[in-house]
Amino acid sequence: MRVKFITRGVAIAALAVALTGMVPCVAQARHPAEEHPAHPVPRPKPQNNHSGQWLRQHKDLPPEQQKKALENDPQFRNLPPQQKQQLKNQLDRFNTLPPEKRQQVLNRMDTWGHLTPEQKDSARQLHSQMQELPPERRQAVRNAIQALRAMPPEARQRQIDSDAYKKQFNPAERNMLGGASKLPLAPAEPPEQ
Repeated sequence: MRVKFITRGVAIAALAVALTGMVPCVAQARHPAEEHPAHPVPRPKPQNNHSGQWLRQHKDLPPEQQKKALENDPQFRNLPPQQKQQLKNQLDRFNTLPPEKRQQVLNRMDTWGHLTPEQKDSARQLHSQMQELPPERRQAVRNAIQALRAMPPEARQRQIDSDAYKKQFNPAERNMLGGASKLPLAPAEPPEQ
């Protein structure tokens, strides 16, 4: 049912926004509340619907109409007040993005929706490991993932095993890159100008 996915779509969009430079499926990973207080849990499981369907259908509505649709959702009404406010804030953040960034978020939601439960678990684990890296190393790994996204899948592991990557990344970081490269990565995005 479409109604069941309103809150899921908004929550996933917010997570994708927060991690737009990451592996698309990692953008949907669960985050500890202290790192990302706007992330609501638990999330309903989709049934015959895509997690971003509600957001795709409502993305072109004015923000006030989106909020009204959200508030009319029976599942949303059953949430605690704090969680309701978090979802509204996430929708607001999504709406402040330029159109191309919103499209990237929706594309990542689409990629996430096609992952198997095992792949989603791997993505969550990868994200958790990346959060433990110092910020400069996390950025270096994100940049490498972006570079790997531009490569055909069969070339990714060769790059990770290359001498250049062995010099640039420690074994744990290369392991993360290997895990990311095994996930279905969305195509690389054009660099920001």
